[in-house]
Amino acid sequence: MAFAQQPQRHAADTVRQSRVRGVQYASPQEAAAALAAAKRMPLWAGGSVSVNLAGAALALYTPYGEYEAAGRLNLRGRFFPTFEAGIGVSDHQNETTEIHYKTRAPFFRLGVDYNVAKNVRDAGRIFVGARYGFSSFNYDLLAPDVPDLNYGTSQPFVYQDLKGTNHWGEILFGLEAKIWGMVRLGWSVRYRMRFYNKTSVVGSPWYVPGYGKNDTHSMGATFNLILDI
Repeated sequence: MAFAQQPQRHAADTVRQSRVRGVQYASPQEAAAALAAAKRMPLWAGGSVSVNLAGAALALYTPYGEYEAAGRLNLRGRFFPTFEAGIGVSDHQNETTEIHYKTRAPFFRLGVDYNVAKNVRDAGRIFVGARYGFSSFNYDLLAPDVPDLNYGTSQPFVYQDLKGTNHWGEILFGLEAKIWGMVRLGWSVRYRMRFYNKTSVVGSPWYVPGYGKNDTHSMGATFNLILDI
């Protein structure tokens, strides 16, 4: 009787061990590869849209700023191709020369961010990235009349619809955190390098939409409200 029960106990032990052990791997390397694959995000991991709150605040309270929005893709939680577009505005008068500079024009940026955080599934992200920027715009220059000392007359200083075109590159560092549900907040600091600057009959434009004060180098920052989709 005892010999007849032994095979049944052996079968029950085998089932119990299989339940405890789960999936078995041939080597530690195979187990590590399977774990990494389980944690890996799909190629298409979503996307997001955002608005730049910092640029809007500058446009309202300083001589220049941007109303800017962006869309981006999420590839495996690492790569984030990004398209940024907006309207750059400036209405500024120099206190010394009394030259009044005014423009309102579109700009565009295209680039990619890379998430350097160790775990791509974390709510926080750490970005390094690059952008190519472009703006073609019109601007006005107004100032007091220029006196002619020889003839005792004056000439008006009014230049309207002057043409400007600028191309530039950006490198950036940014942080992003999940606030609630699909809502995120993020910020970035950017170093900008001018590639091309079109001048007019009176020189270079004072401000370039999407770039900032017109110089060979410029610094910028964004503070973004982001919605994952």
